[in-house]
Amino acid sequence: MTGLRGFLSRNGPGRWGLALTLLLVFLAVAAPWLAPADPTRQDLAARLSSPSLVHWMGTDELGRDILSRIFYGARISMIVSVSVVLGAGIVGVTIGSLSGYFGGWFDGFVNVILINASLSFPGILLAIAFAAFLGPGIGKVILALVITGWAGYARLARAQILQVKEMEYVLAARSLGASDSRILLKHLLPNILEPILVQATIAMAGTILAESTLSFLGLGIPAPMPSWGAMLNDARSHLFDAPHLVIFPALAVMTAVLAFNLLGDALRDWMDPRMRAYLVATSLAR
Repeated sequence: MTGLRGFLSRNGPGRWGLALTLLLVFLAVAAPWLAPADPTRQDLAARLSSPSLVHWMGTDELGRDILSRIFYGARISMIVSVSVVLGAGIVGVTIGSLSGYFGGWFDGFVNVILINASLSFPGILLAIAFAAFLGPGIGKVILALVITGWAGYARLARAQILQVKEMEYVLAARSLGASDSRILLKHLLPNILEPILVQATIAMAGTILAESTLSFLGLGIPAPMPSWGAMLNDARSHLFDAPHLVIFPALAVMTAVLAFNLLGDALRDWMDPRMRAYLVATSLAR
């Protein structure tokens, strides 16, 4: 039982993380059908309404239904996070794998100049700088976060390639005349995917938080598109007279970040053979 069934049966936080992640994905996909109202439709007569049977999470300062905006905000967060993780992962793994495999001056340039220089700056500050330079927009937010997020994947891929490239099966493939591209694609990359998957899962949480931060600062998703960060920004002036404007978007961000962190930590523990053996032994002892 080392597959999904074993993972779910022996890892409580992992079960919660996976359940919350699936719920988030479901809300993002089914938002047009689940949302009780148009998230951009204004109703000034009902502005700042408290939660009720008509508006389960109340309305904002323009009378827009908060529940609908939460659902559509989940869609924005998932689009941005998945796009950023895929983009940064592909760029970072490609650069890091080539650097670790070929070594030499290219490895020195990539490791010292590109990776370390990029990681020496706080990621969120770089993202704010790029977002301010590129301007608001979902595509520009994705590009800014990809530019600031690829280095972590590159460092991890480089370290993994340096570790496995001298293994016997790689030396055997090289002695049989396999090309460098075949060795990288067929032998090395499949064996370093597990730690990269864990990194990507945890990075989803960081990306959601980064997108919310940029939107909160007015550098992310432009109005009237619903974004959890922008909703929190709009609610600042109504913190005391309409606290539901802050509570529900904040809970949405917290739940999404918690879900991916729990899932990522559980995957990391499960993919570690020593930790997996400990989890199995603990489960059997019960």
